[in-house]
Amino acid sequence: MSPLLATLVCFGLYIVGYRYYGRRIARRSFELDDSRPTPAHELKDGHDYVPTPKPVLFGHHYASIAGLAPMLGPAIAVIWGWVPAMIWVVVGTLLVGAVHDFSALCISIRAKGKSVGRIAEDIIGRRAKYLFHALIVFLVGLAMGVFVQVVAQLFSSIFYPEAVAPSTAVMVLAIAIGYLSYRKGVPLRYIVPVGATLLFVSIWLGMAVIPTPDLSTTAWSYVLLAYAFCASVLPVWLLLQPRDFLNSILLYVGLIGIFVSFVIQNPEFAAPAYNPDPSGAPPIFPFVFVVIACGAVSGFHALVSSGTTSKQIDKESDAPLIGYGGMIAESLLGLSAVLACTAGFASSDLWHQHYADWNAANGLAQKLDAYITGAANFLVTIGIPVEAGKAFVALVAVSFALTTLDSATRILRYNIEEISDSIKVPILGNRQVASLLAVGIIGFFALMKVPSGTGEMVPAGTALWALFGTTNQIMAGLTLLSVTLYLYFRKKPFAFALFPMVFMVGITIAAMIYNIWLYAESGNLVLLLVGGAIMALAVGLVFEGILRFTKGRDAAIEGIRRAFGD
Repeated sequence: MSPLLATLVCFGLYIVGYRYYGRRIARRSFELDDSRPTPAHELKDGHDYVPTPKPVLFGHHYASIAGLAPMLGPAIAVIWGWVPAMIWVVVGTLLVGAVHDFSALCISIRAKGKSVGRIAEDIIGRRAKYLFHALIVFLVGLAMGVFVQVVAQLFSSIFYPEAVAPSTAVMVLAIAIGYLSYRKGVPLRYIVPVGATLLFVSIWLGMAVIPTPDLSTTAWSYVLLAYAFCASVLPVWLLLQPRDFLNSILLYVGLIGIFVSFVIQNPEFAAPAYNPDPSGAPPIFPFVFVVIACGAVSGFHALVSSGTTSKQIDKESDAPLIGYGGMIAESLLGLSAVLACTAGFASSDLWHQHYADWNAANGLAQKLDAYITGAANFLVTIGIPVEAGKAFVALVAVSFALTTLDSATRILRYNIEEISDSIKVPILGNRQVASLLAVGIIGFFALMKVPSGTGEMVPAGTALWALFGTTNQIMAGLTLLSVTLYLYFRKKPFAFALFPMVFMVGITIAAMIYNIWLYAESGNLVLLLVGGAIMALAVGLVFEGILRFTKGRDAAIEGIRRAFGD
C-alpha cells in the first residue's frame, strides 16, 4: 500500500469515528445538556475558572496535550514497521484515546471541575485518591522531566538554537494578547488575524535576526524550569490561554504544510511494513503501545481535561469537539510523525542506517530529529528549503513542549494543593509554594543522569521515557476505570470504557514487569525504586476498583450522588 492511500484511509476513519462513535457516546452515556451551568460559570474566579470561547479553549486544550510525545513516540515505534505504528496511532485514538479524553472531561465538568484524583475518591474511595495523587506526581514529573531534557538539547548549539528567539517572542506576544483580550475587551475577530501575523513575523525575526544565547543543556534546563514556575502562578488568561491559542495556529499551519507537501510529493515508504524483531529492541507486544504513548492514548490528557479544560469550558456541548476532537487532532500529529519517519527518508538504506538497532540514534533528541528531518523533506515540495523547514518544524516541536510544560506544571500544582487539603498541611496549598514544589519534582527527573554503556553519566531521557510510557498508559487505564464505575453505577452504557480499560491496564502492567526486571538486572537502583513504586500504585488502584465493583456498591453510589448531584 502506498503512503498516500494509507493516509486517506486514516482520514476516513477519523471522520467516521468522530461523527458516529464519539457523538454516540456523548448522546447515550453522558447526555450533555447546555442548560447545566459549567464550572467555569458556577465557580468563576477570573484566575483558574474562566468561561472561554470554544475556538480559544480548543487551542489551549490541543496545545496542552500535543507536546513532544505524539511526535517522539511514533518516531521511536516505527522501528517495528509503519503498519503497527499507524494502526495504533489511528485505531487506538478512536477507540481508546479520544474516548478517554472526552470521558475525563465530561465527568470533571459534572463534578464541578474536580481533578481525576478527587473524582477517584468519590467513586472508588479515599485510598484511591491518595494512590491517584502519588501516581500523578510520578506521571507529570517523569513526562516533564523528559520534555525539559529534550528541549534543552534542542536549544543547544548542537541542534536548533534558532528556535530560542521565536519561542521567546511567542511568550511575549501571548501576554500582550491576553491583556488586550481579557483586560481591555478587544474582540477576538481583531486579535486573531493581527496575532497570527505578528506570530509569523516574530518567527522570521527570531530565526533571521535575533542572536541566540550559547548555553549548556544544564543551563537551558534551569531556564525552562524557571519559566514553568512563572507560567504556573500567572492567571490562565495572561499566558496559558493566549500562548496555547497562538501555538495551535502554528501547529495548524505546520500540519497543513506537512500533509499538503506530502500529498504533492507522494513518496514511497522507505521503512518496512513490519519489522517484528529489531536488534536490541524490547518485544513489540506490549511495547509498541507504551512507546507510542500520547500518539494514541495518554493518561496525562485526563489531567489536562480535568485540571484546566473543565474549568474553562463554556457549555457542555463544547465537550465532544474539545475532548474527542482534540485527541483526533493530536493523532494527526502522530500520523505525521509515522509518515515523516517512514516515507520522509530519501531511501531504504538511509532508514535502515538510522534505525539499525534500538540504540542506533542515541538519545531522545536524536530520535526526534528523525521526525524533524523527514517533515522538512516533505516541505521542500512546496518551496521551503530543507534547513528552513527543519528550523520551522523544530520550532513547532519546541513550542508544544513548552505549552505542555506550563500546563503540566499548573496541573501538578493543583495536585499538590489537593494533597495539602487531604493531609491538612496548609502551607502546601499556597500557590507559590505548590508551584516551587512542582518545579522541584520536574527538575529532579530533568537533571537525572544514569551511567551509559561506557560508564559515562548521561541524561536519563530514554530510560525515563520507558517509565513515563508505562506510567502514562496505566493512568489512562485507571481513569477509564473511574469512568466505567461512574457510568455503571448510574446505569448508563459503559462498555466503551470498560474494554479499553481492561486492555490498557493489562498491557501496561506487563510492560512494567518487563522494565522492572531490566532495571534489577542492570543494577539501576533509582529507576528500580521508581518503577517499583509506580507498579505498586497501579496494582493498588486496580485492587481498589475491583473492591468497588464487588463490595462497595452502596458507598460508590453515595459518593457519586455527593460529588455529581445525581
